[in-house]
Amino acid sequence: MRSPMLFHPARDALPDHEQKRAALSYLNEAWAEARHDGVDGDCLAQASLFAALAELVGTYGEEAVAKFVEGLPARVRNGEFSLALAKQ
Repeated sequence: MRSPMLFHPARDALPDHEQKRAALSYLNEAWAEARHDGVDGDCLAQASLFAALAELVGTYGEEAVAKFVEGLPARVRNGEFSLALAKQ
């Protein structure tokens, strides 16, 4: 596994879309390594969702995150998370 880049405060922060692209790349690498090591995809998905929601709650609070996840059913049904349609 490649070591994550260290954050250097002297550098300008990457634009939001580039940070999201980099984050997704790191997550895809970690996911692939875990799958290679035999971790079940469903377990990875549940652990990833837990970690993501815990981070959001820590940043924005429970009420804001609860309001955010209320919109997820429609987004799932809209195909936003279907790999064939994902535009990330």
